[in-house]
Amino acid sequence: MLLSLVVHTYSLRYWLPATIMLGTAPAYLLSWGTWRLLSSVLPARLYHRLDDRLYCIYQSMVLFFFENYTGVEIVIYGDIPKNKENVIYLSNHQCTADWIIADMLAIRQSALGHVRYVLKDGLKWLPLYGWYFAQHGGVYVKRSAKFNEKAMRKKLLRQTQCGAPMYLVIFPEGTRYNPELKNVIADSQAFATKEGLAILNHTLTPRMKASHVAVETMKGHLDAVYDITVAYEGTLGSSGQRKPAPSMPEFLCKECPRIHIHFDRVDIKEIPSEPLFFRRWLHDRFEIKDRLLTDFYESQDPDKICQFPGQGKPSPLTLSKTLPSVMILGGLTLPLLLTENGRKIYVRTWVYGTLLGWLWVNFFP
Repeated sequence: MLLSLVVHTYSLRYWLPATIMLGTAPAYLLSWGTWRLLSSVLPARLYHRLDDRLYCIYQSMVLFFFENYTGVEIVIYGDIPKNKENVIYLSNHQCTADWIIADMLAIRQSALGHVRYVLKDGLKWLPLYGWYFAQHGGVYVKRSAKFNEKAMRKKLLRQTQCGAPMYLVIFPEGTRYNPELKNVIADSQAFATKEGLAILNHTLTPRMKASHVAVETMKGHLDAVYDITVAYEGTLGSSGQRKPAPSMPEFLCKECPRIHIHFDRVDIKEIPSEPLFFRRWLHDRFEIKDRLLTDFYESQDPDKICQFPGQGKPSPLTLSKTLPSVMILGGLTLPLLLTENGRKIYVRTWVYGTLLGWLWVNFFP
């Protein structure tokens, strides 16, 4: 009985925040839908302004749980600009919590509402979120020969032409790096060898299409590319081997004590346009990531293991940045829960959210 109580209490560390985040989704979408309807006769610029503000409120609530609730320490290497910029965010990809890291950096620039994602096409079927991410400016893409360059350009041009602020998140590897999936790593390294590229050991060989289309389409709108390298502390095994990064449930269960984020800003003028040179540039950036991660996991100096080279600075997130959003969304959700139909919506959202999480973890590597 005691063991059952311990297991139940542990599971609440995930289900409690997950239920609240998913339970507030109907109220949020109702608020957004009302604004979308009212703004249909207004200039697109005005729609995006409030849409970004609404998105900021919801994502601030998400960060309350992923940062303040978990107590994770964020350590940043490099200087994040204080002013907002129109940027593309390029990062290594390890787990389902990676998209939260982009939010963590964006909120520190007061640019959380501007975050939009390039996502795999299958994710558009995720309940609630799949559809809304597209409405907020997200782009769904297919791999290899099925990649629709024309559709991506059209979506990005439509937003830049109306002046929508851009914090576009792209994971060029296309799938997660998991040290236990040896066949995926081997295939990636074989492709690099075939193309005459350097072999990477702690990331996968980056795919260039989505990144190149984004840079070329929005070049006149962008200020920079943020080159981000992320390492989750606690992913080095006792044998010295790298372990998989935490999933979102594991993260919410407070199994990651510290996140190390290496930040490098690249001015948009420094990025080559020609596809062949852009491919080389992108691979060079991932070679840098690979060296950083090699130092993080394999340093021979005990004082430097599990940290990036250079001076890392802890960056705590104050409750004033996140708690008001929890209170606002909670206040919007409470009236729904006081009605029978509201309770039905809440339960249905919880069920859909459970299915969403299970599908994401198991079928979208």
